Amino acid sequence: MVQGPRVGEETVASPPHDGTARLRPTLVWFRDDLRIGDHPALHAALAEHRPIVGIYILDEESPDLRPLGGAARWWLHHSLRSLTTTIEALGGRLILRRGAAGPIIARLVSETDAAAVFWNRRYGLAERTLDTAVKSDLRLTGIDAHSFAGSLLFEPWTIQTGQGGSYSVFTPFWRACIAGPPPRAPHPAPESIPGWDGDLASDDLDTWGLEPNAPDWAGGLRSAWQPGESAARRQLQTFLAESMPRYASHRDEPAHDATSRLSPHLRWGEISPHQVWTAVDDTRRGLTGGALVSANRFLTELGWREFAYHVLFHSPDLATKNLRPAFDAFPWPPLDRSALTAWQQGRTGFALVDAGMRELWRTGSMHNRVRMVTASFLIKNMLVDWREGERWFWDTLVDADAASNPFGWQWVAGSGADAAPYFRIFNPDLQAAKFDPDEHYIRQYVPEYGTDAYPAPLLNLGETRRAALAAYGVVKAQSGG
Repeated sequence: MVQGPRVGEETVASPPHDGTARLRPTLVWFRDDLRIGDHPALHAALAEHRPIVGIYILDEESPDLRPLGGAARWWLHHSLRSLTTTIEALGGRLILRRGAAGPIIARLVSETDAAAVFWNRRYGLAERTLDTAVKSDLRLTGIDAHSFAGSLLFEPWTIQTGQGGSYSVFTPFWRACIAGPPPRAPHPAPESIPGWDGDLASDDLDTWGLEPNAPDWAGGLRSAWQPGESAARRQLQTFLAESMPRYASHRDEPAHDATSRLSPHLRWGEISPHQVWTAVDDTRRGLTGGALVSANRFLTELGWREFAYHVLFHSPDLATKNLRPAFDAFPWPPLDRSALTAWQQGRTGFALVDAGMRELWRTGSMHNRVRMVTASFLIKNMLVDWREGERWFWDTLVDADAASNPFGWQWVAGSGADAAPYFRIFNPDLQAAKFDPDEHYIRQYVPEYGTDAYPAPLLNLGETRRAALAAYGVVKAQSGG
């Protein structure tokens, strides 16, 4: 039996010399990398000079995989539609199957007599466990199985402290990242994809029920976003030309169009971090002053995405377990479901919080500064466990990310890596005065603000701040601080 390279190796075997063997296809397994440009697994498969069969598996059955939220399912539907069109235009095929990935991969290998299966890596524990099992099973049957680095600039196990451990603070982590070789250059998009002409069944995407109906609540998402690789590339160019020069100075102001709006495209892998890094790095070479500061700041924000995945890799329970065990002692009061619903619906009586929550429901996204304010309000004023908020964002964000979403919630709560101290409590009124002084953002999403139709404040900021600090005192006592 010919052994494939070990896990982590990027080398690809030379194409076979037997003419018949050349006709055996390579399966390229798409997951959170719904693109053809800078797709290392596809790039390596093309180098094999075999026909290629692209596959996507909607796996809602394998153990411990987290089900997608509603907004994410909507995005996935349209991103798969776009990817299918792109691949078919280049001569290839994208086969859709639904079920547990391991058995489906085995069936597809049998149905196609595939010689190899390639994919880009994932970093959650359940995903890694599944991928390792699939790789092992394939290799035991003589099938080449290779995984590649396609979703992060730096693989989590390659960035270590001087003692060989993982980082818990961003600044030294990012310093270690950029101290080494720069991120690789992106792989070019193929000009054609050699298709496989065998008979192979594919699910109808519309039967997967990823789009909402009865009711159809996705109208605002459709107005706000265009999923797909082409849209991602256009958005990157728009950011570079229009918004990036103002990024450092206006990124915290939700009424200003100064952010990249690349987050969902990165989450779904419609564009790779290497493509974004290279484009920004090339652009900043000709910049000076504030524009250069903005470019550097944006690259650092890409670093925060890397850090979130670094933390997830080493702490796979990130979405359910406090990273700091002392926070297990936090005295959360009984959950007030009506108050939680008021927060979810943007009816708290605090305008910036309500604007953010309504933006989220309408568009599937929320400005990052406002995400911090709404999260702080839920955790530290309403005294609601951060996991309740994380679950709501997971269901309503189009960019709901297995690393960044729980990482952000734990950062605000004070229980996570490099977290904001618990006593840092965002005052939503002061935040609004500072970052939305003309109320353009607030009035865009809360048109009744300032009228009798707007609800009275849900709580007293001063009283709830004192209650939060008293609860934090329990955590300090538990940790001996």
